[in-house]
Order: sequence, then structure tokens, then C-alpha cells
Amino acid sequence: QVQLVESGGRPVQTGDSLRLSCAASGDTFSNYVMGWFRQAPGKEREFVAAISWGGGMAYYDDSLKGRFTISRDNAKNTVYLQMNSLKPEDTAVYYCAAKPRTAVVGRSDFGSWGQGTQVTVSS
Repeated sequence: QVQLVESGGRPVQTGDSLRLSCAASGDTFSNYVMGWFRQAPGKEREFVAAISWGGGMAYYDDSLKGRFTISRDNAKNTVYLQMNSLKPEDTAVYYCAAKPRTAVVGRSDFGSWGQGTQVTVSS
């Protein structure tokens, strides 16, 4: 099973950009569809984006499409989340997740999770 470690979260200001990274180990990275989720204080975890095993297909939550971009580098075993025009409501712990490459590139059925990285956006 793949192990996931997120990094890149930090305090930022409204309007800033930030790129999160998630490094995978323990299995062949291209065997997995990768995703990003987030959980704000007092709220349930929500889907952000997912990307196919080869990077050719990406799927986003409609509310974030246009500001957030998911990408991956299979040579580096890493998936990224580029976040632009950040808002205070983007404040959350961001989680990386993985599911088998045969799965649908969507928001469900992720079975492997990282520990999360905190993003705090102040006004």
C-alpha cells in the first residue's frame, strides 16, 4: 500500500498563491489515481480534486475549478495542488489520497491517506 506525506502548507494572506506537495512511497506511484481533500475546523472533509494515473485527466469540485490545479510528476512520485487567489474560507487541513488506477477519477473510494498539511489564509 502506498504511503503519503503532504507538505507546503503555511499561513498566507488573502490573494496569495500556494503549492502543496504530496510525496508517495511504498508502491509504484503510477498505479494510483491521486486526490486532494480538505477539512476546515468544525466541518466535514470535502473533495478538492483528483487526477488520473497518467495525469491526462483531472476532476475538480465545481466551487474550486479555476483557482486550484492538480498535477503530478510520476518520475518524482509526487502530486501537487496549486492554489491561487486564496481566500479565508480556504483555510483547512489539506489531505492527499490515493486509489487504484483502475478506479474512476472522481471524489469517492480513496483508500490511502496522508496526515495532512495546514493551510491558513488570513484577511
